[in-house]
Amino acid sequence: MNTLFILLQAKGEGSSWMQLLPLLLILVVFYFFFIMPQTKKSKAQKKFRENLKKGDKVVTIGGIHGKLAEVKEKTVVLEVGTGGMKMTVEKSAVAMDNETIVQK
Repeated sequence: MNTLFILLQAKGEGSSWMQLLPLLLILVVFYFFFIMPQTKKSKAQKKFRENLKKGDKVVTIGGIHGKLAEVKEKTVVLEVGTGGMKMTVEKSAVAMDNETIVQK
């Protein structure tokens, strides 16, 4: 029993980088399937918010659909519904409209 334990220890010392290989592979897979797509989506969202202009149809992160009546530096004025009701929301609360996503 003692001899088996010593043999297992000796075998493990020479391949310390092999023990790290599964962890490195997990990190690479995690990067390509989770981090990279999220970064790409975040950049697209930022570009979309920078290019907002009057008349664009948008959806807020709260689910409110509207048309942009005015675009300011940090806020936008949404025209909501048929009555012409307007509301001011932060630009960070504006998400891409489904039609915009389909076009890209």
